[in-house]
Amino acid sequence: MLIFSPLYTWYFISDKTKVPIRYWLGLKWDGIFMSAASSLFLTCILFVGPICLIFCKNIQLKNIISIENIKSKLTELIWLRNYVVAPISEEFTFRACIIPLLLQSFQPMTTIFICPIFFGAAHFNQWIERMRAGVPCLDAFIMSVFQFMYTTIFGAYSALLFISTGNVIGPIMAHKFCNHMGFPDFREMFQFQEPKRSCLLVLSLVGLILWCILVKYTTDPHIYSNQMDWTEMNQCNTINSSNNFEKNIL
Repeated sequence: MLIFSPLYTWYFISDKTKVPIRYWLGLKWDGIFMSAASSLFLTCILFVGPICLIFCKNIQLKNIISIENIKSKLTELIWLRNYVVAPISEEFTFRACIIPLLLQSFQPMTTIFICPIFFGAAHFNQWIERMRAGVPCLDAFIMSVFQFMYTTIFGAYSALLFISTGNVIGPIMAHKFCNHMGFPDFREMFQFQEPKRSCLLVLSLVGLILWCILVKYTTDPHIYSNQMDWTEMNQCNTINSSNNFEKNIL
């Protein structure tokens, strides 16, 4: 898919001459460091509560980032799939290759809400896998619907990062971090005694509020040297399509 998807995108993009295909796909060096750093920072803000939960469980940071732990992870195929292959392949396919196609027909904000539906639906194969693992059909379906909901929400966030930064590295970094953290386990937070429980819940709420405030400022395209004016390109493609339609009629 990593080979086929960009070819498909290139073939169906109307404006092939003005903008190089690699810019459409978010493959550029301009602003790459800022894209990666700001996306990771913004996602960490959103996960302030779960991050503090890790430290409340007395998990030492030195054990997580130790050389021995890193070496052991690099030899695990499941770990490589979840934290290396999946973030790169999924973000490249569902963001870098699909968003340019959608932007030919929809405005950027509309694209942000349409694109993640494909990403969320792609995770419905988990329904069959759960049933094969012995989970009852209805329970497996409910779990898959829940997974569809939060993967779709993440897909919208990732699409926002891609459109605003113009670089695929931002969504990849956010995807890697979210795969590592998983969905916030609020039930585990409630198992702590006071005042830890209240602190964790408050920090989770504060992280969400800060994220809502900062997302407006950290998604400014000028920060990342992003010269891709998606709205203007959408309008140009619409005009070109109309002109071609008129020529065909005449």
